[in-house]
Amino acid sequence: MVTQTPLLISESSATSRLRKIFASVDAVSCPHRLNFHLHTVYSDGKMQPVDLIQQAIALRLSDLAITDHHAIAGYYIAKQYLEQSMGQSPDPHSLPTLWSGIEVNASLIFTEVHILGYGFDPQHEAMHPYLQGKTTAGLDYQAISVIKAMHLAGGLAVLAHPARYRRSPEDLIPAAAALGIDGIETYYGYDNSDPWKPSPRQTEEIRHLAESHGLMHTCGTDSHGFKISKRL
Repeated sequence: MVTQTPLLISESSATSRLRKIFASVDAVSCPHRLNFHLHTVYSDGKMQPVDLIQQAIALRLSDLAITDHHAIAGYYIAKQYLEQSMGQSPDPHSLPTLWSGIEVNASLIFTEVHILGYGFDPQHEAMHPYLQGKTTAGLDYQAISVIKAMHLAGGLAVLAHPARYRRSPEDLIPAAAALGIDGIETYYGYDNSDPWKPSPRQTEEIRHLAESHGLMHTCGTDSHGFKISKRL
């Protein structure tokens, strides 16, 4: 197990802290306190990892994760920059906590969904198939395999934006819960509003479904542009 500073966390021993953060998530947690869905140029985003972290520092975020599709390079670059910033900051504890993150395509009840992983060990062999820059196939592509891999690597698994798929949240959330998923991206801006805010209608439905299955809530802007505070 790799020992890291308190502001840079990826090992399984920290998942209890991550669970406490998710337990506090509500409609106003993102994007000015938390942001657990962000993309860089290392998948389909436009931002460099360093620019992303600089924005997170400027916004005074407390916690965030880079969730590039099937890629972890952006996390490592951001992690290195944040470590350097700690050494130069008069108050290192004012800097955000960066969690390991990933977004993985998977099949759930014959529907392609995206599963977000947080707080996992990127070096764990179970994650290797999902860090190759492309969607997997066969057994690795099944949601149950993705969730299991994230758990084996010490992390948590979350169903991303459940109202964006061919099947409804009423179908997908119970199916994901049955496979052991930990949480749902409950607070999500489906209408791409600026400023970002979670879409009220979908949020209420998804929050109820998540709670009825004992699942945690997460939030994130799903940023793909040049600002982490909005999606596009």
